[in-house]
Amino acid sequence: MIKHVFLTGPPGVGKTTLVQKACEALVSSGVRVEGFYTEEVREGGRRVGFDVVTVTGERGRLSRIRDVSALSHGRREYTVGQYVVDLPSFESVALPLFRNVGSGGGGDRKVFVIDEIGKMELFSQSFIRSVRQILESSPCTVLGTIPIPKGKPLGLVEEVRGRRDVKVFTVSKENRSSLLQDILSALQDCLKQS
Repeated sequence: MIKHVFLTGPPGVGKTTLVQKACEALVSSGVRVEGFYTEEVREGGRRVGFDVVTVTGERGRLSRIRDVSALSHGRREYTVGQYVVDLPSFESVALPLFRNVGSGGGGDRKVFVIDEIGKMELFSQSFIRSVRQILESSPCTVLGTIPIPKGKPLGLVEEVRGRRDVKVFTVSKENRSSLLQDILSALQDCLKQS
């Protein structure tokens, strides 16, 4: 029995865009949507980092390109490639969403968005625990994104990919414009079962 839907695919293929379109369609059909997206931050046409943005529009810094003038002054620094992860900022925006997921009424027609479960987010042990808990015991359906396997496997990502109650769609440049209806159908099936 499928309870959650995840999208995977290479960076920049359109996973977040598909998640956002699915959420718009769900909201217009009366489904409550909560959670967060990861958005690129660009300056002068160049990507300088990522922000975490809640469905309601609250924004926090996830990462920025390392700025040598702003050294960490002895704090533990988490990096992915050229990006320095701002763990306190990410956790202050994302973690309260998980704590509030069971509250607020609205029946059982709720989708919780986790975009994404990736290297940057996985520096947070609290985030990992929250994701496991929501997949195991939450009454809502999760719509999320995970990276394609590359290099060393990411524990939680592989855990999600291997779950029997998760349907994974692989997004490519060829199928991304035709995939939305399949994603929505899978989500509607999940919501009927919850």
